[in-house]
Amino acid sequence: MSRFEQDFKHPYAYDPKYKKRVAYFCMEFAIDQPFKIYSGGLGFLAGSHMRSAYELNQNFIGIGILWKYGYYDQVRKGNQEMDALFQEKINNFLEDTNIKFTIEVNGHPVWVTAKYLRPGVFNTVPMFFLTTDLPENDYLSQSISHRLYDADASAKVAQYMLLGLGGAKLLDELEYNAEVYHFNEAHALPASFHLAKKFNGDMQKVKELLVFTTHTPEEAGNEKHDIHFLNKLGYFNGMPLDEVRRITGIENDTFDHSLACLRLAKIANGVSKLHGEVSNDMWNKYDNICRITSITNAQNRTYWADEQLYTALHKEDDDKLLDRKRYLKSKLFETVADQTGKLMDPKVLTIVWARRFAAYKRADLVTRDKERFNRIMNNPDRPIQIIWAGKPYPMDYGAVSIFNQLVHLSKDYGNMAVLVGYELKLSRKLKQGSDVWLNNPRVPREASGTSGMTSAMNGGINLSTDDGWIPEFANGENSYVLPLADLNAPVHEQDEQDMNSLLDVLENEIIPTYYDRPEDWNERVKNSMRDVLPYFDANRMALQYYEKLYND
Repeated sequence: MSRFEQDFKHPYAYDPKYKKRVAYFCMEFAIDQPFKIYSGGLGFLAGSHMRSAYELNQNFIGIGILWKYGYYDQVRKGNQEMDALFQEKINNFLEDTNIKFTIEVNGHPVWVTAKYLRPGVFNTVPMFFLTTDLPENDYLSQSISHRLYDADASAKVAQYMLLGLGGAKLLDELEYNAEVYHFNEAHALPASFHLAKKFNGDMQKVKELLVFTTHTPEEAGNEKHDIHFLNKLGYFNGMPLDEVRRITGIENDTFDHSLACLRLAKIANGVSKLHGEVSNDMWNKYDNICRITSITNAQNRTYWADEQLYTALHKEDDDKLLDRKRYLKSKLFETVADQTGKLMDPKVLTIVWARRFAAYKRADLVTRDKERFNRIMNNPDRPIQIIWAGKPYPMDYGAVSIFNQLVHLSKDYGNMAVLVGYELKLSRKLKQGSDVWLNNPRVPREASGTSGMTSAMNGGINLSTDDGWIPEFANGENSYVLPLADLNAPVHEQDEQDMNSLLDVLENEIIPTYYDRPEDWNERVKNSMRDVLPYFDANRMALQYYEKLYND
């Protein structure tokens, strides 16, 4: 009996459809509020996947990193602007595995151990979290697992090595003979070099094990580093550079991690139908890449959906549905009042923009026409309330600046709030309390974007550009979708077109429908709740990964 089967096995018999052993590698997982090891959408997606794999009785485990200080705690300065607090996290629900081994980083042995998350704690598959925060290591080695997405390039690459090399070594220690190594983004790529050594350079054997999910068309999400810098750090696990170049096909000195994954994996996927098309357009100019299909992201219904809303929907009790929605709004507004001192009204149309702050997501788009925004915000006959929340990467000073500009703008409006601490608990409250979920990334920059799915599961209506998952969901009766801007125009012109379309839809469609035709509004709410399930429940996604990637 393997070490895994003896000490860490699944608490269920595997469904025959899911018997193939899968190890899923990801830098971040948003599993439950107490476990703060995630930054944004990638983590939210991965957390839902772990829950759905558990619900479906899959032969599946998750491998991540135990971030001592998490991503960061978002707090406020004295003037209400955001600040980043790096505070040690205590995770007493994790168990010691008593497994220790070393990986070599920059020519030095670094000790690694793994903590175990038992399935019954948060209803996930068995999960293992790697850490270098051990007394056997010097401080520099300990700090590898301190901060998610460390700003220092050497530290960040060492983190990828911890996930990839450390995760692959952990599987050996567990005697977990994985039949699939699933890289959720390219961070775990060093595992492939561990496997190459394990199989004596037989790259066909390696290729048969690897599948790769790419989550972003963004340049920043497809990282590149100098190949000699990576080699010095030990990223290639001792493989000579000539051999690295031969197997990855990378001839110059710029090592493209995503491209290497696409050449070493047997199959890859984008995370929406549109993103699958965008990914093929991006990567098909390169030779020897694997086939890229698509599996649309989803979120776990059990965790996210308010069951009382769905009970009212199924009973066709519109009054109960409206009462429940107003109650959920009032619970959100308690948080708004606590953070900002502003008292909001559950009867007023409430718009929420909440997700990771990044430039292409354009958090401030609705505010850019100051005259129209002011007119909408100050209409006493048809009032609205608008709430922002989200964590910028703390070193992304442009995104932090936009967050802070919104904070200062909110001081002029009693019906506008900007919240800090956008984690799972607040995210759920915002989804449950939103009437309109605002999503306005530049097309086609949003690979999937899952936050609107969970808003729809809680009676929210999406107002979105036609990007990511939206083309697969929107049908004219369950959401509002902006007309496509001219994608050949300069970016500032695209932004202006989208801003004008957004304000037109708000002024001429959404606000009048909410106040003048409440029956029509309620029908759209119910359509949204019906149409988001079951396709955008992560159980469908977890099934499709077996059907389209693992069993391919």
